[in-house]
Amino acid sequence: MEHAGLDKGAEGNGGGTTRRHFIQQIIDADREANVYGGRVHMRFPPEPNGFLHIGHAKAICVNFGLAAEYRGQVNLRFDDTNPVKEDTAYVNAIREDIAWLGFEWNGGEFYTSDYFETLFGYAVQLIKSGDAYVDAQSAEDIAAQKGTPTEPGKASPFRDRPLEENLRLFQEMREGKHPEGSMVLRAKVDMSHANMHMRDPLMYRIKFAMHHRTGDAWCIYPMYDFAHGQSDSIEGITHSLCSLEFEVHRPLYEWYIEKLGIFPSKQREFARLNLNYTIMSKRKLLRLVEEGVVDGWDDPRMPTLSGLRRRGYSPKSVRDFCDRVGVAKRNNVIDVGLLEFALRDHLNATAARAMAVLRPIKMVIVNYPEGQVDMLPTVNNPENPEEGTRDIPFGRELYIEAEDFKVEGVNKKWFRLAPGRSVRLKSAYIVTYVDHKTDKAGNVTEVHVEYHAKSKSGSDTSGIKAKGTLHWVECTHAQDVEVRLYERLFNDPSPDGHKGQDFMEFLNPDSLEILQGCKVEPVLASAKPGQTWQFTRLGYFAADSKYSREGRPVFNRAVTLKDGWKGKG
Repeated sequence: MEHAGLDKGAEGNGGGTTRRHFIQQIIDADREANVYGGRVHMRFPPEPNGFLHIGHAKAICVNFGLAAEYRGQVNLRFDDTNPVKEDTAYVNAIREDIAWLGFEWNGGEFYTSDYFETLFGYAVQLIKSGDAYVDAQSAEDIAAQKGTPTEPGKASPFRDRPLEENLRLFQEMREGKHPEGSMVLRAKVDMSHANMHMRDPLMYRIKFAMHHRTGDAWCIYPMYDFAHGQSDSIEGITHSLCSLEFEVHRPLYEWYIEKLGIFPSKQREFARLNLNYTIMSKRKLLRLVEEGVVDGWDDPRMPTLSGLRRRGYSPKSVRDFCDRVGVAKRNNVIDVGLLEFALRDHLNATAARAMAVLRPIKMVIVNYPEGQVDMLPTVNNPENPEEGTRDIPFGRELYIEAEDFKVEGVNKKWFRLAPGRSVRLKSAYIVTYVDHKTDKAGNVTEVHVEYHAKSKSGSDTSGIKAKGTLHWVECTHAQDVEVRLYERLFNDPSPDGHKGQDFMEFLNPDSLEILQGCKVEPVLASAKPGQTWQFTRLGYFAADSKYSREGRPVFNRAVTLKDGWKGKG
């Protein structure tokens, strides 16, 4: 398995050699100094309040990739400290996504809720050492007293509450004797600290809510900043990797560990993945689901791993993308075209070819025998000759794309069919225009051509030159399918980057087009959910895992053959 997240042949390193990114350098230095006995133990700590997205894929690849590189371990730990938003369904989806990417959590599966009793004990320890107190102020008053980055905060009137009273109140909070929101436990750090996160941060709040694992056993829950470092320490995590926004939280992470005198896990931060034309906030993705903009977390327009999987993305393409992005110290925005390139690159080598006509009109070969159907060989994948050939039916009547025939506006750059023109039919014969029919509205419904018997692909002795090649499907063997053409969900490169405007204003109204009555060759009728194909000249498509039925697949366009968005936006 590839070790995702490694910078290969980085700029300025000459000779194409591998340059170690900064996290590798940190781990290398720790191992050389025998910190942690040379051990490397990572963790991936998702909150089970939504589905994982492509940004999480980068974090997964970095954590699991580094653990594999150093022959270490990686834990899967669910950060389940907010029972209001969490659900077992999200837990199961997260497991499935990580496994789909090709990784195993060889250090074990854990939950922050596993440590609720231990964390409560740590909180009691901090109260006893004079480093924590119960504050009965409202959330608004506490926020108002925090100060600003340039002005110190003001001490809570409960900051010097007697130790015994703090212990009693905290125990009563646990026993449910106080209303939700009536009091919190805060760390006693420094209300004038330059880092706002160090100004007596909250450690525990009261929440009367059913937890997906512990039920109603608890009514107080630890804040992330308190639970994070201690959970790392309990598990013996050596290198705790976070996204860059948690850099300002690191002093508090270290303060708790130092005050408690527990295993000194080390937090380090790297740039999160940001993609243009994409929303990464789970809260905003949930809104898209709840408001019916998409048909679920796994909608193929969503940046979730389940959405990408349903659209036709492969685990390798996602891992390769994360590898190309690499590990950086500064936030930047990656062009979503790089993700699409990774998919094209993989599917070009692996996807079998097949012919499909999305907007069909009939082609009649007037000099081909009526009722005669011949089987012609065609290559399954020119990039991989080992996949061999298959036979496709060919007869007098075929379907071709409506856009492959034009009567007016034909010029030297038009290489498809038109009056006076000849084209090659893929893996078949060269045909020449004879006539066409239209309906009352003037739309072409049928094209008549003659074929040249000596122009058969692979044994052409006709001497006729045809610049264009068309795909086609023989009428009597054609299968009807539904095809869904997906585009980007947003038509703005930064949909949530406009002050005063809702990201929903930038939804792309053309992000999905559903085509009925598309014609495909017989082999596609038996496509299994998730199976990917290259539809000749059209793009890469996957049989949909939600709407496909036995013998009646629905195909999602995973990606076009070329980047049609270049120059847009």
